[in-house]
Amino acid sequence: MNQGLPFLLLALPVIVLRAEDVPQFRGPGGSGVSKEKGLPVEWTEKENIRWKAALPGRGLGNPVIAAGRVYVTACSGFEQKRLHVLCFDLKNGKQLWERQFWATGATQCHPKTNMAAPTPATDGARVYALYATGDLVCLDKEGNLVWYRSLAGDYPTIGNNVGMAASIILWNDLVLLAMENVGDSFAAGIDKDTGVNRWRVERQRGINWTTPLLIQNQGEPEVIFQSSDLTAYDPSSGKKKWTLSGGFAGIPSPTFGGGLVLAPGGKFQAVRPGTDKGKPEVVWQSNRLGTGFSSPAYHEGKVYALGTNGVLNCADAVTGKALWDVRLEGNYAASPLVADGKLYAVNEKGDTSVVQLGAAGTLLGVNSLEDTILATPVASDGAIFLRSDRLLYCIGAGKRP
Repeated sequence: MNQGLPFLLLALPVIVLRAEDVPQFRGPGGSGVSKEKGLPVEWTEKENIRWKAALPGRGLGNPVIAAGRVYVTACSGFEQKRLHVLCFDLKNGKQLWERQFWATGATQCHPKTNMAAPTPATDGARVYALYATGDLVCLDKEGNLVWYRSLAGDYPTIGNNVGMAASIILWNDLVLLAMENVGDSFAAGIDKDTGVNRWRVERQRGINWTTPLLIQNQGEPEVIFQSSDLTAYDPSSGKKKWTLSGGFAGIPSPTFGGGLVLAPGGKFQAVRPGTDKGKPEVVWQSNRLGTGFSSPAYHEGKVYALGTNGVLNCADAVTGKALWDVRLEGNYAASPLVADGKLYAVNEKGDTSVVQLGAAGTLLGVNSLEDTILATPVASDGAIFLRSDRLLYCIGAGKRP
């Protein structure tokens, strides 16, 4: 398939997102922070489960939510070649529709991941789903196909060697994606209406799983791509704005707060973005903020980093000074969720630790679902949403009308 001629069916107007919506990986802005209040702090398999819905196969992407609908992706079948997009009613979990596609790219991967590792994105009118196979699908909210791209068909040397997992994000009328691997590696801005490349820039070859991050730098939008370097582009054109080398991580994604890009790596680094008048500046570095697989969160002047081994560290985001740490049980792949003064951390066995945030971190309790969960939790409509390979859970105190 020609990269400039995706399979296009129709175009629909954009619906404005509500404040409680979860449009992308880790929620609004990719921050891992929600404005939701009154979220549950205790639940079991039988208590405070508002609803749960069966899923047809594996997936690591978190659910995305808009206009009363919950979207989630999955993969199934021989060698994970069948790709799924599912839509559920936010209030009651009723499945509204499911669409399936055959993978066009390679499906080999590390056993810990799968072809539905990237999180989809939604603007309320449509849902956009990227898979580790390089298949990129756009559907309207009723499940009708708008357009489809086979990135592996357009760029045949793309290598899905151990499983790609970088998620897409939306900005204005563009889908922004990072496609970094051992073959054709690039960043791109793809037209939301047609699926055609609006811009594409070469990136260094190498296996990388980080999701792009949109920031405002002195009132101007920039999209940050993290690999071994940290590079900012104009999201409308792909023009490079600034870059910084320095051993950044290839799995956890950066976040932004207090005017600083907070980027995990060999050392956790707080970076002041570059401008027309100055280069980017490393404000502080820390060896105390290990992240492993999970991405950090910034909230009210503090940065939170959760290690694979369950050590949750909190530091001052201005200075990098370590403030406190809490040891949680289990191994962690999912990124933490911060909401209503608490941090929710889900380990791989489905146990969610709830930590009260403040001058110190206080463990309020641990809630077990006895289900393997590697996907990041999100919050909407007074509930927490978790997805395993089997089920999508809506955890909330009672049914909403």
